[in-house]
Amino acid sequence: MTQHPELARRLGTGDAVSVGLTAMVGAGVFAVWGPAATAAGSLLLVGLGIAAVVAFCNAVASAQLAQTYPSSGGTYLFGREVLGPWWGFVAGWGFVVGKTASCAAMAMTFAAYAVPGEPVWQRLAAVAAVVALTLANLWGVTRTARVGQVLLALTLITLVVAVAVVLPASPAAVPAPSGSAWGVLQSAGLLFFAFAGYARIATLAEEVRQPEMLGRAILIALGVAVVLYAVVGVAVLRVLGADLAGSTTPIADAATAAGAAWASPLVRVGAAAAALGALLALLAGIGRTSLAMARERDLPSTLAHVHPEHRVPDHAQVAIGAAVVVLVLVADLRGAIGFSSCGVLVYYFVANLSALRQPPAERRWPRALNVLGLVGCAVLVLTLPWVSVAVGLGVLALGLLGRLVVRGR
Repeated sequence: MTQHPELARRLGTGDAVSVGLTAMVGAGVFAVWGPAATAAGSLLLVGLGIAAVVAFCNAVASAQLAQTYPSSGGTYLFGREVLGPWWGFVAGWGFVVGKTASCAAMAMTFAAYAVPGEPVWQRLAAVAAVVALTLANLWGVTRTARVGQVLLALTLITLVVAVAVVLPASPAAVPAPSGSAWGVLQSAGLLFFAFAGYARIATLAEEVRQPEMLGRAILIALGVAVVLYAVVGVAVLRVLGADLAGSTTPIADAATAAGAAWASPLVRVGAAAAALGALLALLAGIGRTSLAMARERDLPSTLAHVHPEHRVPDHAQVAIGAAVVVLVLVADLRGAIGFSSCGVLVYYFVANLSALRQPPAERRWPRALNVLGLVGCAVLVLTLPWVSVAVGLGVLALGLLGRLVVRGR
């Protein structure tokens, strides 16, 4: 068996929690409310609850698997070990394409808050952010975690200030219209995009000092994120009402509507920091999964290269950064969120199926949660905007076809 250079085990529980929270908090709290409200209207919080339940099921499956298989790759590795190479490839490819779209969404969210105005300048700012954070990830995982912690602290301060000025304000003059059951499920699929950052913790399995800490870190990060999203969702829906649908800067808009225009610049700074933190964490996570896939020749073997000094997958990080730049230049925010959710839900479908097949000695949670997670992922994929589903499943099929051709040769 070929021996590959290993990543350095340098992270503790707090580091893992901060990495997951950075990915989740920035991944949606400043961006996802508009598209979700367009689908669900005043029932937006019901969609949030459904997304949180599915996320919890996926989180316990990931935690259980990560403690048994403490190496890079996340569900790509779990699927290979429990279900077989093809299932592993489905999970890994779904993660790579879905999270690459997440990176594009985060870069665009950063630009929307940091550079209001002409779209061309926003796209250029988004490209600059991707390049800068790709370079930051090349410095090493501990530096990545420290930068993420600073950005997370700034984000949380911003959200506390925003909620403090928005919640006491008068309700919107025009409440959001009530949505349909289908719209609620679609909003849950879009909102799932916000919670999916805990997958980043599972990809740290080869870089934490004690693999058993992963389950605890995943559940802590998810719990904090659910509470935070619920509070922010109540605040923006109450103040903006019908104006929430389609907003690209909902928290800044809510501060202005609450009569606290002075807080809008602060919100924009915090939102930009949150998006950068999420982008930093996501780029690192995709790099680790790409590393694991390249080790098994499911991606080009050059992506398995590990930098001799910083001990990071440098070739994979550069390739992912380049792919995100291309997406930033051609996609829009709603399309990126839908496409991302499609790929990541496929990834977690495989995670739940893998956890369901684990023997009793490796189980830490009831099988019923894995079944609920399987059903939840399948339902939420089917309720996403049809264009996102079509493109997502099409890219997934192309990846499977490519692997079939390569293996045939």
